[in-house]
Amino acid sequence: MSRYLIFVTVSLALLLSGVGGTSVAVALEAIREYFDVSVVLAGWIIGVFQLALVISMPLSGKVCDVLGRKPTFMLCVGLFVLGSLGSALAPNMPLLIVSRLVQAMGAGGFMPTAVGIVADVFPRSRQRAIGLFSSIFPIGQIAGPVVGGWLVESLGWRSVFWLNVPLGLAILIPAALLLHTSPGQRKGGIDIVGAALVSGLLASLMGGLTLIGYAATAQMWLVVGALFALTGILVVLFKRHEATARDPIIDVEILRERPFLAANIFNLIYGAGVLGVMSLIPMFAISVYGVSYLESGLILTPRAVGMFVTSLIVSIFMMRWGYRRPILAGTGLTMVSLVLLSLEPQRLNMLGQGLDSITVLSLIMLLMGMGVGLSAPASNNACIELMPERAATITGIRGMFRQAGGAASVTLATLVLHQSGDIASGFRIVFVSLAVALVATVPAIFAMPRSPTCPAPSESTGSK
Repeated sequence: MSRYLIFVTVSLALLLSGVGGTSVAVALEAIREYFDVSVVLAGWIIGVFQLALVISMPLSGKVCDVLGRKPTFMLCVGLFVLGSLGSALAPNMPLLIVSRLVQAMGAGGFMPTAVGIVADVFPRSRQRAIGLFSSIFPIGQIAGPVVGGWLVESLGWRSVFWLNVPLGLAILIPAALLLHTSPGQRKGGIDIVGAALVSGLLASLMGGLTLIGYAATAQMWLVVGALFALTGILVVLFKRHEATARDPIIDVEILRERPFLAANIFNLIYGAGVLGVMSLIPMFAISVYGVSYLESGLILTPRAVGMFVTSLIVSIFMMRWGYRRPILAGTGLTMVSLVLLSLEPQRLNMLGQGLDSITVLSLIMLLMGMGVGLSAPASNNACIELMPERAATITGIRGMFRQAGGAASVTLATLVLHQSGDIASGFRIVFVSLAVALVATVPAIFAMPRSPTCPAPSESTGSK
């Protein structure tokens, strides 16, 4: 019985992450209007969150494998609560962005540590347990937009952050009682230097991309050039450090193998299309279609419903279907939904056969949710069986690439929106570009493991 209670506890953390992410997306336009800032700066509310997830996911996965599951999980929940409290109290945009960074440092550890915990608690049914665990996230995305839209309209945007505080504290109590304190799965230390280098290079890259939108003078272009040059320098330093580090923050062994490399390429591009720009959908619906905050939240609900249903089905039949077929089908549906979103409102309404805009957008979100739900459980499990003893580390690296794609797409998308004279035209450019980019994931999908019983189409793996 206790292991099922542990499953529920760690699932609640992922549920909280889903609610928090989608509710903030609904509140984005309200926050932008409250502080009277540009789309580019407002985009950093989401962009810095995803950037911090990029950093925290591999770090928390390594910490979890080295130091143990319970202390890492408790620390992550504590950081999430602290960041939520700071966001709710933030008097200006800079402090809000900093608080969101702290919140993301905690949220980034939810998935890697929880996967490690579930893999330990259910060793004989690891595939199904992790797949079912992954399907919990969409439930939070079902509730998040509706709750977020209602909170923004009724109590203001700060209430979406206040909601996380008591819920996070409620998770800490059963976690402290149920989780067992156990030693790390692997010996070694934490690569602090490597973590600092990868954090610096990602921050300088995102900062340079963001400032392009404001580069109207020679001095500003000089700053942009300096940031990109710093990014290049940090990339070189990071590669040299990781090659000689005793226990690198990003394991070269995992990145070098063909199945892992293919999976991470897929996650990078797919993260751009699913995690990044999709967080801008409420702003898209409000600014282009003129819907209310509550309606913009309701539009996201069918996406979460589609994710939950299809991910649950795939989790149950994954052993029979394998990995590649669900991933290919899900990627195809996602591309179709992005193309539909790129259509002008008049053409979209014509395709809807007289349906109102909210209904048409909701149906597209349902289609996208079905695509994400098909691909997520399979892509989450595709490489874990190659090194099951390092499930948390692999999950952290996978999440890092997925969140890196999301952070880059938010930064580039807000830049396109800022530069385009018409925000609707800017969104069309973004959606079409992402649909084209997803085509590039097809070769990577075929380089990933076919199924749990046929693990890898490569010459060697670390599981040997």
